[in-house]
Amino acid sequence: MASEEGVVIACHTKAEFDAQMAKAKEAGKLVVIDFTASWCGPCRAIAPLFVEHAKKYTQAVFLKVDVDELKEVTAEYKIEAMPTFHFIKNGETVETIVGARKDELLALIQKHTASASA
Repeated sequence: MASEEGVVIACHTKAEFDAQMAKAKEAGKLVVIDFTASWCGPCRAIAPLFVEHAKKYTQAVFLKVDVDELKEVTAEYKIEAMPTFHFIKNGETVETIVGARKDELLALIQKHTASASA
């Protein structure tokens, strides 16, 4: 799986997260953030799917934030359950999904990447 690295960008510091967000905003790209935790079963279950979407929808930026590692970012986005997916456009949250809802995740990625490229 090492070759897949860089498709879903795991942010380990607030600075790293902020830099990725700034870069995406500048490029006018949709950002999909997966707020996850190593101990969370549903997070682990949906993670491979998130990677698949990241490979397919290259016009969007896919970030992964470990809630235990980046407490500051987790608090900023008011994350209360994992996994939580935030869809960000131009620095603003446009959609949020709480839970490992595969169909909804795909539907929202398609919806927002379609409007981004239009």
